[in-house]
Amino acid sequence: MSWMIERRGRVAVVTMTTNPVNAQNRAFFADLHEAFDRLEHDHAQSPVVLTGTGARFSAGLDLGEHFPLFAGAPAAVATWFQDYRATNMRLFTYPRPTVAAVNGHAFAGGLITAAVCDYRVAVADGSARFGLNEVPIGIPMPAVYVRMLAHAWGDPVAARTCLRGEIFTPDQAHALGMVHELVPAEDLLERAIAVAEQTPEDCVEQYAFTKRACQAAALRDIAELADPLDTELPTGMTSDQARHAHRRYWQQLKGRPAEW
Repeated sequence: MSWMIERRGRVAVVTMTTNPVNAQNRAFFADLHEAFDRLEHDHAQSPVVLTGTGARFSAGLDLGEHFPLFAGAPAAVATWFQDYRATNMRLFTYPRPTVAAVNGHAFAGGLITAAVCDYRVAVADGSARFGLNEVPIGIPMPAVYVRMLAHAWGDPVAARTCLRGEIFTPDQAHALGMVHELVPAEDLLERAIAVAEQTPEDCVEQYAFTKRACQAAALRDIAELADPLDTELPTGMTSDQARHAHRRYWQQLKGRPAEW
């Protein structure tokens, strides 16, 4: 299902609608690229607000699709990871202002999708939760994403969130700098649009250049350090220990044994 793109003045509001919780799978990846193709073609000068629906921004990787993949051959995981990497790299380097309107829960890859936007406005609803739980469920955090998170949040917060798998309330996430602002749910989209509009219409090219300059060190580290390290990911995702952790978590999550 294609994502919705709505013009709000100068701003293109993109609503993720792949599935009810925006679990990230190959359909989600395809929808992201299709949406950004449309942005580049039809809204090339527009700042972008990215949001979800209901009480979920994105639940992260679709484990029903990915745990069976991780139970297979490392070569298949390597091919999959290049597709996954391309989605967040496209968002991270998009040459216009990008604002995440985090409307609810954002876990794992879903929180990464929010983090690689330039600015993050999150719902102040105390029931929302944010966290990176990859390591505690047996998924090594890709080095490319660690460098993106370090750019977004700073190295100490990136290391803490990636290594420990803690789940944070909105207030805790704001205190750590994971999100820039907290606003009531009814004001979330309008505030995100207002932030996106702060770059004047005749200054978006200057924004793009400055964004590249701000990201230069992170992009250098991704090319020189993270990408070589990530060649080890398929082995780390498919090891016997990783698969044991995947089955353990699936049992906890679904209440039934894994079938893979």
